[in-house]
Amino acid sequence: MVMKVSIIIVNWNGAGYLPDCLESLSRQSFRDFETILVDNGSEDESVSLVRESYPWVRLVELETNTGYAGGNNAGLNVAGGEYIVLLNNDTRAESEWLELLVKAAEEHPAAGMVASRTCVFGQPDVIDTLGGKVCRDGMSRGAFRGRRFSELGFGPIVDVLYPSPTAALYRRSMIDEVGFFDEDFFAYAEDTDLGLRARWHGWDAVAATGAIVHHRYSGTGGTFSPFKLYLVERNHHFVAIKNFPLSWLLLAPLFMVGRYWEQAWAILTGEGSGSEFRSSGRRGELTGAIVRAHLHAARKLPAMLRKRRQLMKRRKISPTQMTRMLKSHRLTFRELLDRGEEQYSPQK
Repeated sequence: MVMKVSIIIVNWNGAGYLPDCLESLSRQSFRDFETILVDNGSEDESVSLVRESYPWVRLVELETNTGYAGGNNAGLNVAGGEYIVLLNNDTRAESEWLELLVKAAEEHPAAGMVASRTCVFGQPDVIDTLGGKVCRDGMSRGAFRGRRFSELGFGPIVDVLYPSPTAALYRRSMIDEVGFFDEDFFAYAEDTDLGLRARWHGWDAVAATGAIVHHRYSGTGGTFSPFKLYLVERNHHFVAIKNFPLSWLLLAPLFMVGRYWEQAWAILTGEGSGSEFRSSGRRGELTGAIVRAHLHAARKLPAMLRKRRQLMKRRKISPTQMTRMLKSHRLTFRELLDRGEEQYSPQK
């Protein structure tokens, strides 16, 4: 029997998180769904745990770690739902979470993507993500991170640029039109790329603020590491090259210099994420990761430009419309580095 919703969970050595996540799905008020867990070559007891304790979960075993992008694409290959819902393994969903996501999708047929409100684990009023925002150089992250939801005055539905796949719904018809995750990203910013591609194709995105998921941030991916920094730095180039309007793309390198200035100041003063760099004890490795990221992005430039040309041939909105959209959901570098407070600027 084909279910209305297919929930895909990508797992890599997350056995310690899976019981909380999967048991929260067993308590969902909306029942017309299947659960697909893609194991990305875990070396812990994740696979045996799912087989023995959660037989209702469809298990897809991959021999190696294909990244977040590859893992979700493997899950999509076996999913049959009208709606594809992604959920991190380090989360716990409230019982009405899925019901409210589906309701938002049904009531907003132009929306190809529906974001959840993810909150910091153990701090239900503190936002982890509520949609995503993008900087002028292509860097991106979850919107309103660290803000108290009770102070924002949002209604049940909020316009967003794109959702974080920590907990998000994607309309299958949208995926069929624009494609799913670009595996060149491996992990990080693949959601930004997908979201912007969908917006170029004319799809809207909303957040269902009552669809709540509790998230242990970077529970599986880790916090500050050379590999994560490498992926983030490399992939922000991919996002800009593939998706930015030409006027933004040409200026992206200058804005990147501005971001590095902000980062250098944050490191010197120990403010925001700069304190992580200072205390990491791996400054040489982290600097090397940044250099490798830029070199790899340069090697992939021809391939990314080809993907850009394909996207622009099929776009359904104008560069002016996309520019307006990006401006209304712009993330400043101070916000990116946790050195300033985000301000909400509604799209509509």
